[in-house]
Amino acid sequence: MLELRPSCEHCNKTLRPDATDAMICTFECTFCQTCVQNILQNVCPNCGGGFCQRPVRPKMNLKNNNYLGRYPATDKVTFNPVDMATHQTFAATIIDVAAHKR
Repeated sequence: MLELRPSCEHCNKTLRPDATDAMICTFECTFCQTCVQNILQNVCPNCGGGFCQRPVRPKMNLKNNNYLGRYPATDKVTFNPVDMATHQTFAATIIDVAAHKR
């Protein structure tokens, strides 16, 4: 079950459960779309994977109680700004490899 983390790990921008600009990697590292595109270059600073848009959990009970009311988003903030010099060095080694092939 996705935690639906409440903010971007780098800039701390609020990312509500229904945010369409929330991006996650396979380990659910969560960043806003602006940071992923303009700063991270689609390279997760924690694992090296790529990002995809985080799904939105339904607000209403549409089927089998699988909705935000029963499975709420976490309120635990993971704020860990990226060291840009370190990330640029790391990203440079894998940026030319497609995210799905890393």
